Amino acid sequence: MFNKLLISFTAVLFGFMSLGFIKANTTDYVPVPKDSDTRVAYVDRIYQENGKSYMDADFIEWYEGEEANKKFREIEQDPEMTEAPDGYYIVNDDEELKKLEIASDAKVFMQIYDRTGNIEEAGTEWNEEISVEKFISLFSDDSEMNMKDFPYHLTVENDKIVKITQQFIP
Repeated sequence: MFNKLLISFTAVLFGFMSLGFIKANTTDYVPVPKDSDTRVAYVDRIYQENGKSYMDADFIEWYEGEEANKKFREIEQDPEMTEAPDGYYIVNDDEELKKLEIASDAKVFMQIYDRTGNIEEAGTEWNEEISVEKFISLFSDDSEMNMKDFPYHLTVENDKIVKITQQFIP
């Protein structure tokens, strides 16, 4: 009887510790800092042309926190909902695609993607740096996690993308 009680207590204790870790891990989110060289976009496609990599990007306006709530109230004007769902809000008034070259040495930072081939194992790893080649391969992968569903912060210098940061979406 005492052994069963001890085992049950230990299992519960480890269960709480595990849940605490998961909760702590999800609160490590930090918004991508805004700067004049960085804009947010959905990636329509990535392709090769004359030995260079290109992206067709659909630029959007990304808002989070109180800024998202303010923009949400301004545009939606719904008296039943006064806050942006999930803490973010996207405005896409112009769906025109812009072709941008991806620098071969661009820095790429991902939050979540299918790392193992098993979508059930996909987890958040904050700002995990991957190669441009790996990033491109993720867009050609037919797995259940479609990388086009995420916005990306694109830093552009001299008409080339030099940094790509996947936006985490809760």
